[in-house]
Amino acid sequence: MDRSEDRIIRTDYSEIMQKNYIDYAMSVIVSRALPDVRDGLKPVQRRVLYDMWQLGTRYDRPYRKSARIVGDTMGKYHPHGDSSIYDSLVVMAQAFKKGRTLVDGHGNFGSIEGDGAAAMRYTEARLEKFTQDVFLSDLDKDIVDFIPNFDETEQEPSVLPARLPNVLINGSDGIAVGMATSIPPHNLSEVIDAVKAFIRDDSVTSEDLMQYVKGPDFPTGGIVVNERDLKEIYETGQGRIRIRGKVEIEKGKNGHVLVVVTELPYTMIGAGIGKFMSDVAQLAETRQAPEIIDISNQSSKEGIRIVIECKKGTDTENLCNLLYKKTRLEDTFGVNMLVVSGGRPETMSLKQIIEAHVDFQFEIADRKYENLLTRELEKKEIEEGLIRAVDVIDLIIEILRGSKNRKMAVDCLVMGRTEGIRFKSEESRRDAGMLMFTERQANAILDMRLVKLIGLEIDALRKEYAETQKKIALYQKLLDDHEEMASLLISELDEMKKAYGTGRRTALENAGEIIIEEKKIEEEEVVFCLDRFGYAKILDVSVYEKNKEAADADNKYVFRVMNTDKVCLFSDIGKMHTIKVLDVPRKKLREKGIPVDNLSNFETAREELLYAAPLAEVQKSELFFATEKGFVKRTGGAEFVSSVRTIQSTKLQEGDRLILVSPDDQLEFCVLISHEGYFLKFAVSEASELKKTAVGVKGMALSGSDRIERAYLIGSAHEFSVDYRGGKVFMNRLKLAKRGGKGTKKK
Repeated sequence: MDRSEDRIIRTDYSEIMQKNYIDYAMSVIVSRALPDVRDGLKPVQRRVLYDMWQLGTRYDRPYRKSARIVGDTMGKYHPHGDSSIYDSLVVMAQAFKKGRTLVDGHGNFGSIEGDGAAAMRYTEARLEKFTQDVFLSDLDKDIVDFIPNFDETEQEPSVLPARLPNVLINGSDGIAVGMATSIPPHNLSEVIDAVKAFIRDDSVTSEDLMQYVKGPDFPTGGIVVNERDLKEIYETGQGRIRIRGKVEIEKGKNGHVLVVVTELPYTMIGAGIGKFMSDVAQLAETRQAPEIIDISNQSSKEGIRIVIECKKGTDTENLCNLLYKKTRLEDTFGVNMLVVSGGRPETMSLKQIIEAHVDFQFEIADRKYENLLTRELEKKEIEEGLIRAVDVIDLIIEILRGSKNRKMAVDCLVMGRTEGIRFKSEESRRDAGMLMFTERQANAILDMRLVKLIGLEIDALRKEYAETQKKIALYQKLLDDHEEMASLLISELDEMKKAYGTGRRTALENAGEIIIEEKKIEEEEVVFCLDRFGYAKILDVSVYEKNKEAADADNKYVFRVMNTDKVCLFSDIGKMHTIKVLDVPRKKLREKGIPVDNLSNFETAREELLYAAPLAEVQKSELFFATEKGFVKRTGGAEFVSSVRTIQSTKLQEGDRLILVSPDDQLEFCVLISHEGYFLKFAVSEASELKKTAVGVKGMALSGSDRIERAYLIGSAHEFSVDYRGGKVFMNRLKLAKRGGKGTKKK
């Protein structure tokens, strides 16, 4: 009988998807993206550090190639891409990202300005002394659980025995499924003081602990300007921290003022520095900060130094406020202290994190001293046996010489069995029968070297035995007395603070609201230039007048506009984008402009520019629209006045696009030319005046797949011709027809 149907599990597809997705999400949350509250490490970081420990890349030994560390970690513990492992290794070695680096990197490990690290085959690394002392020092004492690796061929620690709350000291960030963590770094000395305070009194609150942990301490320094919000952030585990860069004012040459940025917001490191300099330059070019002459990055190994050179007499306070408001010199760090605790993701307060850490410390301390006690008790047993053996060494030697094998000698020492052993006398046999060593003592006696019988060695053994008894008493006291264990942990914390403590780098204050003294923009006429590649710039009128022919030849659109006005860009997909003239950089004649994509929502890759004009001009005119499918209309310019950067200038049918947007400029006729060669000339007045939300009316009747290829507005006063299929067609000579007709075909 075929019982294959019995092996088919019938279930709802959505249930399977839901279960599998939840399993996947939890795997990402717990096993990849979030740090464990106990050691503050994500699994990939923990595995890298453990592998380096196993490879012997200690702080006092030579560096090892990063590629070796990454490959070994991937092969033994972390079966994912090598890039994720190397990225973790690099970040743990970057002092500008970590409150305390865990890896000592040798070679190019990137820079604060966003330069990437060199390939792993070029860089080398080893453990920091801090990492060995704080994370790995007692790993050999069986104080944490070890679990099988992914293929069950190796064992790896489920957590490292971290002696400090690394999740606070180094912070963490990570994106999981449906949740993310973002924990700022803190000052090591302050965190240690808070842990000591909690050990002494576990009834303290997060607010009490803030007497020690004043706030975040970013490796880049800077200033936290909303100190008043920190209490709520540390009580809830969530909130937003406002950080400013540190600015100093110096005197420059020729009476110029130098605004020097010496410390950055933590969020600016990387590409943010280049963006900041670009934003400052943009403020200068758009006349929002006309006092800025130049900006340069003079940063070096000594530290950050970004110099903004300003004119003599600059109001530096107002300028700094403008920089805080308009650039990332003041930025926000979102805090979400989400960690894995007990195998589950949980958002914790400052007290909860420290409490979880202290609980972990007592747990590993208990395991450590229980294991040490067990070892010392075993050692004591052996030492007692050896001391007893010295007193009856002659009898033991007689037993050994008279025994046929080791088992016979052990049985005699442990249970007094003398059968089969040759003795010199019955007295010796009787004494041997009274021996009652333990099996461990008996084996130690048999393994004892004769040199131990020397008088000095016997004295050393007795001293060692006395030392062992002291250790046993100490360990027993620590395990039995919670206060004694707490005192020991506090003394160890003091030693770590003395060895690794540092001063605070980030200042804390309550800054008022930024007030910028708005400077009245001096209205002036300028010349807007837009070339055929979509690059825009502003020229002074005087410069344009001197080079009018060259400027007109180099640009597709050139027109005068007030600097307070906007420029309208009409595209073939029916959109109108606006650009503030103040946002367009003022350039010299031969200097390249800035892409309009950077100034507006215009997308050069998918839009074609049909018409550009100042908003003031568009507002006063009437625009004529013609589409590929033959629709035409007129729309009043007032329709296009909007505070929104992008609006729909006309409604288009599916698959249609604009081919003409033009002011009517009192031109009398419209000429439509189709792909199949039909020409239709009709009066502009026949095109209905409609809203921008209307499609329009039929301008030309098209047959089959024919479409409008070109459209023109012409007047009767001037002769107008176009090249068409090798010849010239004079538009003014075309026969005037009615809108909506098929037109006349030209060969």
